[in-house]
Amino acid sequence: MTATSLAFEVRLTAPYDQAIDLVTAALKVEGFGVLTRIDVHTTLKEKIGVEFRPYSILGACNPPLAHKVLSHNAEVGLLLPCNVTVEAAGDGSLVRIGNPDVMLSVGGMEADDTLRSVAAEVSARLTRVAEALRAPPEAA
Repeated sequence: MTATSLAFEVRLTAPYDQAIDLVTAALKVEGFGVLTRIDVHTTLKEKIGVEFRPYSILGACNPPLAHKVLSHNAEVGLLLPCNVTVEAAGDGSLVRIGNPDVMLSVGGMEADDTLRSVAAEVSARLTRVAEALRAPPEAA
């Protein structure tokens, strides 16, 4: 991933349902909980009658960091929670984790030192999530 990439991208050999569990567990290690899960596959089927691959959008939140940025600038709430997508891809899954640095630039907030500092911490944590997902599973 480059500094301007929209997301950290990880391909997993795990099937979709297992990938969601793996992503949720990796986020938890870095202090994030999943506040929301939008099941795009089911929603599109129910709302407009179309078939779509298994695809979910997870809204991940680290409460202390969210509190810090929201207390500093409530407008940042428009960029929260951190979005993570998980989709079926062939025999495995594709995970994309939104890049906080890019999200900050979307709102023109990158000049704010406090927000940049928190975005850097979130980015480091989410990078570790991506690295953990890429690591081979430990033998039981």
